[in-house]
Amino acid sequence: MSGVVLRADCLTRTVSGRTIVDDVSFEVFHGEILAVTGPSGAGKTSLLRLINRLDEPSSGTVWLHDTGYRSLPPRELRRRVGMIMQRPFLFPGAVADNLRFGPAQHGETLADHQLSELLAGVGLSGYQHRDVSTLSGGEAQRVSFARALANRPEVLLLDEPTSSLDEAAARQVESVIAGAVRGRGLACVMVTHDPEQAVRVASRALFLRAGLVIGIDTPDRIRDAQRAHS
Repeated sequence: MSGVVLRADCLTRTVSGRTIVDDVSFEVFHGEILAVTGPSGAGKTSLLRLINRLDEPSSGTVWLHDTGYRSLPPRELRRRVGMIMQRPFLFPGAVADNLRFGPAQHGETLADHQLSELLAGVGLSGYQHRDVSTLSGGEAQRVSFARALANRPEVLLLDEPTSSLDEAAARQVESVIAGAVRGRGLACVMVTHDPEQAVRVASRALFLRAGLVIGIDTPDRIRDAQRAHS
């Protein structure tokens, strides 16, 4: 790994006197997956939402390379820092229309060969004309991932991307995530409730509890620390 892509600097969010995210700092490098683990209510999703300004921090900031994220227009920030939620949200219609939507918002047309490459990369070759209503949960999540990649992001934020999938589909999505992040040199922050998933997929893991960083270490060591705190 070399080169910091994303840096969170003392991120804090307090709502109605309750601190949800408490002075969180970390870095993510090119080609790295950083897993964020911790119990329910630890502030994992809240942290993700701060990173691309879906919510505003009470204090602290985020740096994308050497640029403070408040200096970026929200649309540009969210193109460069893509986010995929627990459940895939796709527009009605064809898979191709979903993938072309994002680039069209900033004046780009996704060529047929680019569309084919994106779908091949997520194991869905030939799905361009499939109606999204016919997709399985795992297929829909992989289309969501391809749609995020169509915007050529530098960072991906993943919020429990396999939590609604069966084990076989989850492993397929994990493989797609790992391949794309490392193959494209992206920086990725992935929230997961499953420490074993962090061990399988991530390079490092951050253990969050009550909004506080308990530790950042290898995923297996963080898994053991999480067990000790449970």
